[in-house]
Amino acid sequence: MYKIARSRPIASGLRRFAENPIRRTAALQTRNLSIHEYLSADLLRSYGVGVPPGHVAKSPEEAENVAKKLKDDDLVMKAQVLAGGRGKGHFDNGFKGGVRVIYSPAEARALASEMIGHKLITKQTGAGGRPCNSVMIVERKFARREFYLAILMDRQRQGPVVVASSQGGMDIEEVAKTNPGAIKTYPINIHEGVTDALAKQVATEIGFSEQCIETAASELQKIYKLFNEKDATQIEINPWSETTDHEVLCMDAKLGFDDNADFRQKEVFSWRDTTQEDADEVKAAEYGLNFIKLDGDIGCLVNGAGLAMATMDIIKLNGGTPANFLDVGGGATPQAIQNAFELITSDPKVSAIFVNIFGGIVRCDAIAKGLINVVEKMNLRTPVVARLQGTNMEQAHKLINESGLKIFSIDDLQNAAEKSVQFSKLVKIARDIDVGVEFSLGI
Repeated sequence: MYKIARSRPIASGLRRFAENPIRRTAALQTRNLSIHEYLSADLLRSYGVGVPPGHVAKSPEEAENVAKKLKDDDLVMKAQVLAGGRGKGHFDNGFKGGVRVIYSPAEARALASEMIGHKLITKQTGAGGRPCNSVMIVERKFARREFYLAILMDRQRQGPVVVASSQGGMDIEEVAKTNPGAIKTYPINIHEGVTDALAKQVATEIGFSEQCIETAASELQKIYKLFNEKDATQIEINPWSETTDHEVLCMDAKLGFDDNADFRQKEVFSWRDTTQEDADEVKAAEYGLNFIKLDGDIGCLVNGAGLAMATMDIIKLNGGTPANFLDVGGGATPQAIQNAFELITSDPKVSAIFVNIFGGIVRCDAIAKGLINVVEKMNLRTPVVARLQGTNMEQAHKLINESGLKIFSIDDLQNAAEKSVQFSKLVKIARDIDVGVEFSLGI
């Protein structure tokens, strides 16, 4: 069944939708800005939080100069890509590892040339990888103890929580699976914030040494201040370390921010890196469409997030796989339909399109006219199944049937989904043997 996990972006949740036939729960759509690690480190530093000394470099020459400035022969270089598992990843040029130890400025230059300008492929990026446009170089610090710390919004408690563990420096999801008792959750009273007592409790219970408890508690309060003032949805520190000389440092940081707060967090949102996002999803956002690319072959154009998820469900139940989640919202205008079709048909895997629109604010006959114009204008060869329900649906049905185009108007949702799947399979067979195909409702 479909379910969006708490504190995860909708993109990852929706991509999991295509794997299951029925939704378990409806969830609110959220989009959260993620920023690069070097920007996260700078932001933490601005709040007085301890992080290892380091700088970003956007070219091999810059990397060499940064290494010289740090005046240390024991450094770490990290590819700045918005994905987990960078250390175990590999680049499209064959170079292995997005996190490497370096010992000289010359080595910094050489390794940066292998990373910058290439795509890093990890378990989270998919086969295409994501571009590495810069590297972060920091002094290597040796941890005496490693912990996990996160502050995030918890929907069940309807407020922020601290999530902490004595087992840091590793995949926290693996810890949750193998040793869930090692992860502790501390609700935060929004009227009080992280009090001295709560901060010390967290630092003590996860295992900071006695001489570091006061420092760790103070650091936690600073991190919460950042979380609150910057409209963050998640601050994840892994590992949060106590070094051999008893410093408390955030060795790695992942920060996410609520997109609804972009109007008052202008600086933070100016750091958005669209090269790390799917190009079609970026374009969709510019069009005002809610679009997430999936792995299937049946394009979906729907108005309303709930109806869109139901449409994906019924496609799966009929043996098909949705190619996208696309909600055009309440304004299914001809221009919105054209923009949506451009996004859907840019995916070469799409072999059929299912349009499922409820005509309320916009009448069904107006939607039908827009749909016909778009198909004619684009000279579209992909079969389109249209289910238009609502105001003037009879007129819409007549317009589509008399258009002479590969648009098939079907009122019943089950029949419409079934025909979409059948058309998709027929198109794929025709493509495989390189022949043309004619369509009819009788297939």
